[in-house]
Parts: sequence; C-alpha cells; structure tokens
Amino acid sequence: MLRALAALLIGANLLFFAWARGWLDPAVPPPQHGQREPARLAAQIQPETIRIVTPQAASAAAASVACVEAGPFNDADAASAEQALIATGLPGDLWKRRDQAQPSVWLVYIGRFPDGASMRSRADALQKLRVPYETLEAPPELAPGLVLSRHDSREDAERGLAAVAAKGVKTARAVALPPPPPQHWLRVARADATLQARLADAALPGGTRFHRCAR
Repeated sequence: MLRALAALLIGANLLFFAWARGWLDPAVPPPQHGQREPARLAAQIQPETIRIVTPQAASAAAASVACVEAGPFNDADAASAEQALIATGLPGDLWKRRDQAQPSVWLVYIGRFPDGASMRSRADALQKLRVPYETLEAPPELAPGLVLSRHDSREDAERGLAAVAAKGVKTARAVALPPPPPQHWLRVARADATLQARLADAALPGGTRFHRCAR
C-alpha cells in the first residue's frame, strides 16, 4: 500500500515537472514563477529610467509640474514659434496652440473729413465746448477723423455719445473699429522641471518666454 502511494506521488511530481517545463503541450506556455524568469527581465521597457525616490522627493517633483504658455503671437509669429519648438527636438504633441479673438473697440467719432482743414475746424469747435478728442489716422475708411472716446461695447459707446450730445456735439456717432487679428499662445498643459528647462531654451519670436498659464 505504501509503495503504491509513493509511486503515485512520484508520478504526480513527474507529471507536474513536465507540465511546468511545457513538455506536455508546447502551445500552452508554462506558468511564470515570480519575477526571476530571464524572459521577464528581458521584457522590461527602459529599466534604467526607473528610480526609487523618497516620498518628499516625489511630492516635490509633482509640485514642479505646471501649465506653461508663451505668447501672445500674431499668425506669422505663432508659426515661427512652433518651428522653434520643433527645432529644440520637442514633439508636436507636447503643446497646443490656444487662439483668442480680440474684442472690437467702439468709438464716439466724428468724420470722415475730406481734408485736414475741415478736421482742424471741427477740432477747434470741440475745444470751445471743452470736449476732449484725439485724431484718428487709421483705418482708411474712418481716417482722418476725431475720436471723442473709446469703449468696449456698443452700449457704452451709445452712453458716451449721449454725454457729448448733452454738451452740444451734434455730429458724432458710435462706430466700431475693424476687429483686430486674433492672438495665439503656445501652451504645455503639464511641464515638469526638465521640460520647462528645455522650453526656456527655445528661441521664440520677439524674445518671448514661457510662463505660468494665466488661466
């Protein structure tokens, strides 16, 4: 009886040994025992980049990650800035261009005058009424002209127009300047200290530098 049991145990061990080595069915991979297999070590991806750091160092590294951006740029400078980042070896998926349209400016305005003499005559009349003004030399569809005030919205311009009308100015009107071209920023949403140092080396148009994102 004992001999039969011993033979059964030996047979079971031999069967397990053969299965573990993959001898029974080559299509079924043998089980992995822990992390000591040479194949597991060979399969590691860039193991030299793995570092063990203290919790304090990990917290400091996380705190150094920040959103940074450079700008504003016009259309041409934004393209040049992107090329400057590419020239430093930074892949294009590290940054995004953020575009922002600029608001129109509304004017309380008198003009367009046919000549300089007509504008000077109207300016003299404004001085007698003690209404401040500035000359407008662009854009050509409005210049030469006189600007009595500048505003961020049409509603504010209408209120400004009513104010000068109360002082005796009857020929002014509210007009909008042509909208200025949009402005562009290059933004890196999450830049660690190493990436921030590389961004600082980028030769951006106008000597612009990366800084913390405004919003």
